[in-house]
Amino acid sequence: MPDLRQTRKKLKIALAIMAGVDLLACVIYFSPLVGSADSRRQELNQLQTELTVKTRQVAPLQNLPQKVVVASKQIGDFYKKRFPAQDSQIPTDFGKLAAANGVTIVQAQYPVKESGPGGLQRVEIEADLAGNYTALAKFINSLERADTFFIINSITLGGEPQGAVKLSVRLETYLKAGT
Repeated sequence: MPDLRQTRKKLKIALAIMAGVDLLACVIYFSPLVGSADSRRQELNQLQTELTVKTRQVAPLQNLPQKVVVASKQIGDFYKKRFPAQDSQIPTDFGKLAAANGVTIVQAQYPVKESGPGGLQRVEIEADLAGNYTALAKFINSLERADTFFIINSITLGGEPQGAVKLSVRLETYLKAGT
């Protein structure tokens, strides 16, 4: 037969330990260090709000490897479509845009600069144009929308009381280097 005294002694020790743990849990629960239920709820709401904000911040980074592949393809397409391979293509495109908008090219220079980063050569265009105001405005708009990549640096508008409006424009474009 088992010794009931020893078993009773072990049960008393176990009950005393569990009572101590319960007492400790009650002290912690009602302690001002932990805070009230309202303060814990407010802290939980604040943490959930922070989680939502952080999730929104990292959302653009989702599928980043796929986005890099797409961006690389778009850059390649941009280089193929927007930068001419032959230097004669620049004055041709510039002249077509002028003719399409009823603008006359009085004088134009197309000096090619040294190669820059990305295998591109900068081409500065200095042109004096003539036409009516509406045609010149449409020409500038068509330069911004052209397939060839033009960057307008400066525009000087002038004219005489009677006659065509004169426009001096400085712009740049890029040519694929080594072509």
